[in-house]
Amino acid sequence: MMTGLFISELERTFKRKKTAAVLAVYAGLLAFIWFFFQRGGISFFDADHDVKIDSLNSAPLLLRDLSFAITFIVIPMFVADSFNGEYTSGALRMVLIRPHHRVKLFFVKWAVQCLLVFIILCITWLVGTCLGRMVMPHVNGTTFLGGQTLGTVGALLYSLKFYGICFCIFIAVISIGSILSVLMPNSILSYVATIGALIGSVYVSDKLSFFFSVTDSVFHELSRPNSEFLVNLLFPILLISLIINLFVWKKKEWVG
Repeated sequence: MMTGLFISELERTFKRKKTAAVLAVYAGLLAFIWFFFQRGGISFFDADHDVKIDSLNSAPLLLRDLSFAITFIVIPMFVADSFNGEYTSGALRMVLIRPHHRVKLFFVKWAVQCLLVFIILCITWLVGTCLGRMVMPHVNGTTFLGGQTLGTVGALLYSLKFYGICFCIFIAVISIGSILSVLMPNSILSYVATIGALIGSVYVSDKLSFFFSVTDSVFHELSRPNSEFLVNLLFPILLISLIINLFVWKKKEWVG
């Protein structure tokens, strides 16, 4: 049953014109940024620390230039279209008239959104890693923020960890966006509300600044020894947002 729901959600997602349009825009951004990435040769860990791009650090630095688009364009549009667009268009009613448990349907939709972002990150990592090795200056070691000098294997592990933490943050963004998309009356307001919540989080607490500057925050967390960012902050936010999601999803009158 879950497999059938998952495949059905995937089919509906990739049949939407917005999905194709957003993916095309992201692919264009990826190519555009890589072009200037290669020609410039300089990137940044944050606003105060620049760095020369080389064959070992290109993947994390490429994501830094693309993370804003993922956070504020790709995810909000995908989530609003999935969780709100189907409701306002009436497509969700056709799904819910079948004997599907609401909780299962929510997790299927949430998992598909996570899968889309995971695929985008995998493509970005492959482009940054492979083209970095082929095009950028070859080095045997590179230094990341905080003075960590790593060799080929260490830099690869750093890159995977960097992308993994960013993915966890993006999952939290998906979860927050899905709450707002269920509550808002249309997909445009859902998109605007998600953007507003992400920007507003900076004013709530400095600790939530990672929602606004994802990769800068991750560079800083990885520069700190024994950082407990995931355990103490990100995972609790993710858990609480999922609990709220389930409560709102079950209480929402979808077919009335």
